[in-house]
Amino acid sequence: MNRENSSKGRERRILSGPMSRREAMRLGVYGTAGLTLGSSLTCGAPAKAQATKRPAKAKSVIQIWMWGGPPHLDTFDPKPEAGNDYCGPYKNPIKTNVSGIRICELLPELAKQADKYSIIRSMTHGVNGHETASYMVQTGRKSGDGQVYPCVGAVVSLFKGYDAGYSGLIPPYIVLTGPQGRFSEAGFLGSKYKPFSTGGDPVRDPFVVEGVVAQGITTQRQKSRRQLLHELNTLGKAMKGDPKLEKLDACEQRAYDLILGDAGKVRVLAVNKYALGDRYGRTTFGQSCLVARRLVERGVPYVTINYRGWDTHKDNFGAMRQNLPQMDNGFATLLQDLSDRGLLDSTIVWWGGEFGRTPKIGWEAPWNGGRSHYGKVFSTVVAGGGFKGGQILGSSDAKGEEVKDRPVYPVDFIGSMYDLLGIDSNAKLPHPQGLDISVTASAADGMKTGGRLTEIM
Repeated sequence: MNRENSSKGRERRILSGPMSRREAMRLGVYGTAGLTLGSSLTCGAPAKAQATKRPAKAKSVIQIWMWGGPPHLDTFDPKPEAGNDYCGPYKNPIKTNVSGIRICELLPELAKQADKYSIIRSMTHGVNGHETASYMVQTGRKSGDGQVYPCVGAVVSLFKGYDAGYSGLIPPYIVLTGPQGRFSEAGFLGSKYKPFSTGGDPVRDPFVVEGVVAQGITTQRQKSRRQLLHELNTLGKAMKGDPKLEKLDACEQRAYDLILGDAGKVRVLAVNKYALGDRYGRTTFGQSCLVARRLVERGVPYVTINYRGWDTHKDNFGAMRQNLPQMDNGFATLLQDLSDRGLLDSTIVWWGGEFGRTPKIGWEAPWNGGRSHYGKVFSTVVAGGGFKGGQILGSSDAKGEEVKDRPVYPVDFIGSMYDLLGIDSNAKLPHPQGLDISVTASAADGMKTGGRLTEIM
């Protein structure tokens, strides 16, 4: 049964006869509070996050999650001197606007923005499985100790979201557009800190955001539904002034403000029909970058762009010919747009995936020029929010197979972001069993670490 038929069915049941108290409460919870963007839009009294120890340079994070693992040799760590079995057709890396930095020839727009970002060429964790590597890169923790730790977005939502005074109607942790999968984003923090996944496609008009924009449902019909709910809410009328029902009313008001309010609170998610939209590129990724910029401009603390298409076991270079120009256009325009609007200084932009791809190319069938999983060494790009631009941190060896110098582990990178966000790494996370768990792991927890990224902070 589709959502529209389900809604009509509920309306018919409401009109067919009297409801029990339980049914009335169910209607209240799912018909009003349920209109909010997921469990992130919480109206109850939150547990206060612990205060930070240092002033924050960054207010928001835009994470470009390269789902599947981007090839480091075909993006930000080219190795033409290694020969055809390593570099394939990309033998001519291009200079950037920073002396000494070269990147893949299919990234000309990013080459013009190199002064705004730093490339970490020595990321490592040694894990080659998608799920385990994703978990480690997103949480800074190893799996297998019986705990499911929250990812960076959930932690930022805890310390920068509603618990910490965030008052936006849009939830503090957004994923564009599909769920990330592979790991539990909120971990033991619980569903309150899960991201709201928009669904839909920002290229399409309208951008059908789940729970906010529904195809075929007009504004007038939304208003009529709300009026019907109020007319039938005899429980609310009979218990007027009840504190719990007042909280529910507040949730309803926030939900409808998001859908129908004069902010066009969802206008931030509308398709951009003008030249700026063209600059980002009329692709799902390009328009997701534009939506992400709008969201951080509205104060949303954490936005993930879940960018699929990088698990290139087969025909890696066919995928790169399609993917790299799209990524180049959207990513470069995002950096320039954030800079032009004065937002880059307060917004961390994090580009990367769970690992890199094998430096040596699998030319034989069935791979036909494919690259497999590779966690020994890979690249991450970071910009803004207190991170310096125009820098290279660490390096891989001549063939991109090993870390040559300055290994950077996920916990190092994540801890550095928390520092710039003003989140105390030693603060305690609320645990349902009361366990003593800090925001970041340390060497005492058995984690390998190379230390904070002070060279680029």
